[in-house]
Amino acid sequence: MAATLPTLNLIGAGRVGQTLARLWTQAGVFAVQDVLTTSIASAQAACDFIGAGKPSSGMDRMRPANLWLIATTDARIADVATALAQQAVALESPRGTTVFHCSGALSAAELSPLAALGWHTASAHPILSFANPDTACAQFSGTPCALEGKAEACGRLQAAFSAIGAQCFDVRSQDKLLYHAGAVFATNFMPVLQAVAEDAWRASGVPQALLPHLRASLLHNAVANITRLGPQGALTGPAARGDTAAIARQADALAKWDATAAEAYSALSALALRMANTSSTTATSAANKR
Repeated sequence: MAATLPTLNLIGAGRVGQTLARLWTQAGVFAVQDVLTTSIASAQAACDFIGAGKPSSGMDRMRPANLWLIATTDARIADVATALAQQAVALESPRGTTVFHCSGALSAAELSPLAALGWHTASAHPILSFANPDTACAQFSGTPCALEGKAEACGRLQAAFSAIGAQCFDVRSQDKLLYHAGAVFATNFMPVLQAVAEDAWRASGVPQALLPHLRASLLHNAVANITRLGPQGALTGPAARGDTAAIARQADALAKWDATAAEAYSALSALALRMANTSSTTATSAANKR
């Protein structure tokens, strides 16, 4: 007789919730049970994508489960945890239930009302762009995943995430904001920087028809160089040459066009100069040791 899978309830089922629940369903890790979103229609659509689960019309209609994933926006996690704790008391949900969220910036402390009931609380943040659930499912294998919270919950989540190909590691609660800021630099700012670049090109007369080619070729080459050489080895431009005069001239030109872009350029140039100086110092030190 086949073993019964642990049950999983979802509160909120956007791109992250749908992706994880589908992968866990396909891998036979969890039995997705009840799904609560902003409407029955969206909950049903999530269940259809996941391939399992039953849409719920309210938290009071959700059944007890072994694990709960609060996959709402960051701003709603604490309120949902409070409401779920009230419901858990009414239903006499068992101690030892695991509950987690997937915010990169917030810690398991957001779930403190449930921790007070004896639930095991944690956060789990896969470092992946969840722009589209289908794409995210295809790309998920090998994704690094930061775990933070109670040891019991983290242990359970490490097994669950590892089963769908994640590479798990621990992050301290007090380091969550710094950790997530790094992820923002690595992923979220790339579209912003590209948009600013294309706006500057348009303003300086680059034909619109050439922008897709510039976007594809420059981003492809930059990523390839970073992957092959690392950030320091891939650095080019005036900062890599230590040309502070050129940086100043470009900052002045940007300030006349877009003050915010000029501020960003100056700040990023300062970081680039620091990187170039570090690289130069490292190379000199290595040469002196020969």
